[in-house]
Amino acid sequence: MPRHRSGYLAGMQIRMLLFALYGDLAGVREVEVDVSPGSTARDAVQRLRGLGPAFARLPAEPAVAINQEYAGLDTGLSGGDEVALIPPVAGG
Repeated sequence: MPRHRSGYLAGMQIRMLLFALYGDLAGVREVEVDVSPGSTARDAVQRLRGLGPAFARLPAEPAVAINQEYAGLDTGLSGGDEVALIPPVAGG
């Protein structure tokens, strides 16, 4: 596993997709975040929300899909995974 110059294990790159309202709130539709090995979708969402005020507006516990399949926030991640935040949808 790659190491930073400091000797610590390097993180994993995760691609976060922000659909509909979430993309509007954050001002972007896609962003790469770095998470620690062993992280969950919840950890990735928390890391995303820590990127600045626009991202802090996102919910702490959104519905998510990992690699295009719905998943729970406690699902583990691997480097290169795609985590989509799915906003609530109203039907009619």
